[in-house]
Amino acid sequence: MKASLRLLIPALLFTMSIQSAQCQSSRIAAKTDSLFTEWNKPGMPGAAVGVVHGGKLIYAKGFGESDVETGAKIGPETIFHVASVSKQFTAYAIVLLAEQGKLSLDDDIRKHIPEVPDFGKTITIRHLLNHTSGLRDQWNLLAMAGWQLDDVITKQHVMNLVTRQKELNFEPGSTFTYCNTGYTLLAEVASRITKQPFAHWMESNVFKPLGMKNTQFFDNQEGIVKGRAYSFHHTPGAVGPTMFSKSILSYGNVGATSLFTTINDLALWINNFRTPQVGSPAIMKQMLERGRLTKGDTLPYASGLIHGNYKGLAYYGHDGADAGFRSSLVYFPKEDYGFIVLSNQAEFNPAKKNLDMADLYLSSFIKENKSATETPKPAASGDYPFDSTLFRAYAGSYSLDEAPGFVLKFWRDGSSYYTQGTGQPSAAIFPSSDSTFFLKVVEASVVFHKGKDGKVNRITLKQNGEHPGTRVNTQEPGAIDPAQFIGQYYSPELETIYTIAKKDDALKLIHVHHGEANLKIVGKDKLNAPWWFVQNIEVVRNASGAITGIKMSNGRVVNLWFKKLPDDFAASGK
Repeated sequence: MKASLRLLIPALLFTMSIQSAQCQSSRIAAKTDSLFTEWNKPGMPGAAVGVVHGGKLIYAKGFGESDVETGAKIGPETIFHVASVSKQFTAYAIVLLAEQGKLSLDDDIRKHIPEVPDFGKTITIRHLLNHTSGLRDQWNLLAMAGWQLDDVITKQHVMNLVTRQKELNFEPGSTFTYCNTGYTLLAEVASRITKQPFAHWMESNVFKPLGMKNTQFFDNQEGIVKGRAYSFHHTPGAVGPTMFSKSILSYGNVGATSLFTTINDLALWINNFRTPQVGSPAIMKQMLERGRLTKGDTLPYASGLIHGNYKGLAYYGHDGADAGFRSSLVYFPKEDYGFIVLSNQAEFNPAKKNLDMADLYLSSFIKENKSATETPKPAASGDYPFDSTLFRAYAGSYSLDEAPGFVLKFWRDGSSYYTQGTGQPSAAIFPSSDSTFFLKVVEASVVFHKGKDGKVNRITLKQNGEHPGTRVNTQEPGAIDPAQFIGQYYSPELETIYTIAKKDDALKLIHVHHGEANLKIVGKDKLNAPWWFVQNIEVVRNASGAITGIKMSNGRVVNLWFKKLPDDFAASGK
């Protein structure tokens, strides 16, 4: 009798333990459901959601509709365009080919694609993987050339622009600037080496071996994909049935984007992070190797994967955004949890939802790291006793040396301090010393350098490395005659024309496809435009002071040359 009792008690405790774990799992699943309930309504686009642990998909659900027109529901098998989440797959192909000895990550890109212009500097495959190539971004170039991003855009359209480029944004390896062009070229490298379309090679060599049955690189914008989601955005000012409008996507290019996949398939991909099933076990080590600048700075960006830290826990992953599609995939390797959110609504924030789920599933791990995550560093607490009179010497505008078109402006409003980068929203900054301020919205800080004369004309922006900047002195617009800028400007690289004209006492930038926008004079030879693809314009003059052209810049294109055309150009209209 006693022996039977001894056997019964452990069995009972084991059963109770299972029931407790199941109960806890159900509670977490219910809380996860609640994060997405507002999208679980008729007529709403939404999201597919997955949680992976121990190599298994432990949570998988869909919320909302994959097609608002038909009312088709979202589920774990709904196929989504995942935008830049695609990059890690392209990088994996390149690293796999390198492991097979078919290329080297330090190969000159022109060895494989000789049509890439010779800029006088070697651009390597590694530069493309880490966004340190200096190449101009394909989407920005296309927009500057007059394209809308919902136009049909094929690989050939991108290559046509790449081959016409005359300059780089910066010397390869010196700076990190996110560049989609690099990943389009990487897919083309893989295609030329394997002598197969990239989409076909990936299906045979990566997707099928991993069991990813509903995943493909979508390289034909006219192709039919059953079970796919379509993307939408809020219709401004609309309510009810017309609350959403279509966000059109017609890409026929792959590498930087255009992976179609599902929650179920991405769970298999995350499992491949744990134990690579395609390639050797060393392949993930190479995938996770952080990029490094020539001056030694280590980047958070690896090969299509970004290293991050959330509440003391290390993770890696990537986000994506095209048209109305939004996606995010993150993996916490030590805790062995992966989180996936794929959405077809432009206003959705999958990255935040992934971290909200991490709070639920990783709560015990976060608690263990509580002391490390909740105690702020003294230098970045925001409580530094800063003498506000010092800021008088700091206020003003500074142009980054490596990207002259990008200007950081600093000012004080009452007891608060702010900064704003070209084409970006303003953000509060907080003193951590007499000369250093940090931002809370991103991991970045700015150091103001005082010269021997006591004046502050130099800064260093610390964000993914150190980026020096120089003060730029702006003139009052009223002191500058806007008529001097009037004219037509032609880019031989884009084969497009912009016109600067004066209309209704305002200086306008005009393009045949984009319409017109107001220009703001910010200096003797500096203009600002409100378009995301044209933000800063630098006026170029000859020795006699006559304007010979302009250089346009935005976040991912620097100093693109436009030649000023003769005043009588096209005057006859014939």
